[in-house]
Amino acid sequence: MITINHVNLTINERKILNDINLEIKKGETLVILGASGSGKSTVLKLMTGLIKPCSGSIFIKGVKADSLNEFEWNKLRKFMGMVFQYSALFDSMTVKENVAFGLRQHTKLKEQEIERIVKEKLNMVGLEGTEELYPSELSGGMKKRVSLARAVAMEPEIILYDEPTSGLDPIRSTDISLVIKNTQKIMKTTSVVVTHDLKSAEMIADRVAFLYKGTFIKIGTMKELMQSDDSRVRQFMHGLPSVNVNSMFEESKI
Repeated sequence: MITINHVNLTINERKILNDINLEIKKGETLVILGASGSGKSTVLKLMTGLIKPCSGSIFIKGVKADSLNEFEWNKLRKFMGMVFQYSALFDSMTVKENVAFGLRQHTKLKEQEIERIVKEKLNMVGLEGTEELYPSELSGGMKKRVSLARAVAMEPEIILYDEPTSGLDPIRSTDISLVIKNTQKIMKTTSVVVTHDLKSAEMIADRVAFLYKGTFIKIGTMKELMQSDDSRVRQFMHGLPSVNVNSMFEESKI
């Protein structure tokens, strides 16, 4: 469904991505794990055409996406849904209007059909009865769900999630992870999830790609990453400190 071959990206003379390779299979949920600043969200921007690689190629649904112009990208994006880190809801619109936004912009469906779809998707994410509320009246977890309902309203084949559990408490984070898992099960989409939330990744991932300083250094199941001998992977997966704490205390006594 999505293939990235030998992609490099440099911005302002800074190497962001270094010869990355990734193949995402149709219908799977692939989680991109990595520390803050490792380049995870940049990979999503490549997949949506917001930035172009300096070299290498990106194929989406068999289309060589890195060579498309903006008009061609817009056609390809209709097969994709995006759940943003901070939800990106329109404050002046109700929940119903937010979810219906793409349908009204990109389809010629009758209003009755749009309202049916909106209700169906809100029910799917557990937000029935919230149609007339505004974003300011919603909790952080509810906003994430509205964002997901909007993303799936046009029945995309691919859904991209940017830090879907960011800013949520452990209970709400688990709720969102379950909603993501249920959505994939119902819609059979190909899902790419960027996160540093290990518990969420364990709940939803078919496979995990670990990004370290702009390079995928390990791709496999969650179990395989947890058992990895690579010190860089182990440090992240097991929450090991980046410095020797005992030596720091010893130095402070000098």
